[in-house]
Amino acid sequence: MIKNDIFKIANKKLKSRLIVGTGKYKNLKETAFAVKESGAEIVTVAVRRVNILDKKKPLLMDYLDPKKIIYLPNTAGCFTSNEALRTLRLAREMGNWKMVKLEVLGDKKTLYPNMIETLKSTKTLVKEGFKVLVYCTDDPLLAKKLEDLGASAIMPLASPIGSGLGIQNKINISLIIEQSKVPVIVDAGIGTASDATIAMELGCDAVLVNSAIAKAKKPLIMAASFKNAVIAGRQSYLAGRMSKNFFGSASTSNKGII
Repeated sequence: MIKNDIFKIANKKLKSRLIVGTGKYKNLKETAFAVKESGAEIVTVAVRRVNILDKKKPLLMDYLDPKKIIYLPNTAGCFTSNEALRTLRLAREMGNWKMVKLEVLGDKKTLYPNMIETLKSTKTLVKEGFKVLVYCTDDPLLAKKLEDLGASAIMPLASPIGSGLGIQNKINISLIIEQSKVPVIVDAGIGTASDATIAMELGCDAVLVNSAIAKAKKPLIMAASFKNAVIAGRQSYLAGRMSKNFFGSASTSNKGII
C-alpha cells in the first residue's frame, strides 16, 4: 500500500481499491474466505437473489458481518427502471442502505446495460437521496451524462458480465477517466489478475470483480492475487510509466565507455 493513498467514494474512505461480488461461490463459507483474502472493504450483494427472509437457510450476514464490511446492494437481474427502483427501495427499507449499485440490463444474452433505463433510474435515485454507483457502457458521452445527473461513481464495463475477456476498449476507459470528477470503477468482464492491473494502470480508481475469483479453480488464491494486482497497478500508475519509443535505448550510458 502507498501511504495516505485513500480511496474516497460517497463520503466513505477506504484503503482497498478492490470491490468483490458475493455470487457464484460454492457456498457462503467460501465466499467469506475469498472476501477476507481479497482485502476488500466493500462487497456487492444482489438484493433479488440473496436470502434475506428465510431464517432456515444460511444468511450472508452470518458469514460477512455488515458492521465490519460495507454491503453494496445491487440490482442484478433487473431489466427495467421500475424493477431497479423497487429493488433498491427495498434494500433501503431492509438495511438502511443508501449507497447502492445500479445496473439495468438490456437483454439476457449480452447483459449489456440499457442506458436509457439506466439514465432514468439514476436521476430518480439521486433525487431520493441514494448514493448511486452506476454500471454502464464504456461510452464517454453517456458516462458524462450519468455524472451530470449526480452519480457517485461511474462503472464502465470492461467486457460483457462474466465473460472474462478483460478490457476491450482501453481508449474509451481512458477518456472516461480523464473527464470524470467522480470515481471510475471498471466493472464486468475482468478475467484474471493482470486485467485488474491494467485497469489500475489506466488510472481507474478501483476494480469490481466477482466471476474471475468465484469461478477460478482456487478462488482463495485468486482473491489474494487480485488484491496484489490492484495494489501493483495503482503503484505503477502513481509512479508514472516510462515513455514509449520505437527504437532501442541502452540501459547504460555510452559516456566513458572502454
